[in-house]
Amino acid sequence: MKKDSRFRKNDWMTVEPHNPQLLESARAGDLQALNQVLACSRQDLRRYAEHHCVVNDVEDAVQETLFTISRRLGDLRQLESFTSWMFRIVKRECNRMRRGWRMVTGSELDDAILPIEYPEPMDWRIQISRTLAEIPAHYREILLMRDIEGLSLEETAEQLQLTLPATKSRLHRARMLARELLEPGR
Repeated sequence: MKKDSRFRKNDWMTVEPHNPQLLESARAGDLQALNQVLACSRQDLRRYAEHHCVVNDVEDAVQETLFTISRRLGDLRQLESFTSWMFRIVKRECNRMRRGWRMVTGSELDDAILPIEYPEPMDWRIQISRTLAEIPAHYREILLMRDIEGLSLEETAEQLQLTLPATKSRLHRARMLARELLEPGR
């Protein structure tokens, strides 16, 4: 199998999973491209599964979804629908696990193990947007990377070209500033 030189080792953090060239290479059987697609998709799948699965099943649903993607990517006819396809797979896995729970116990799921739903009222979204617009760009950038995109501290440090202690310090200062700006009555 021919290796695609556009995808160098350790470039997976800079490549989005829905990159058409990367997806096409993965679909054609390039294992390195497939690994990049799976690595890039994992965090989004986990975040999505947290809203659709029982808390204890999130990681299992993500693993099953990644396995299904690796086996079935070649069957996907339109690469443009990759993102919605992978979210449908993880949601189906969550539902399958929920049905399995009911079959094993013979009872419905109680509220104690259902996923937590956080309402996001429009006022809250507007307030967060305004706060992000008010804070300095270097603080906004680290908050978006860590708290919105869900990157690890190591990944954030690498992308910002900072040491790990400097990244932790900047993140702490950014969160403190955001809290001050979000306090009621301000």
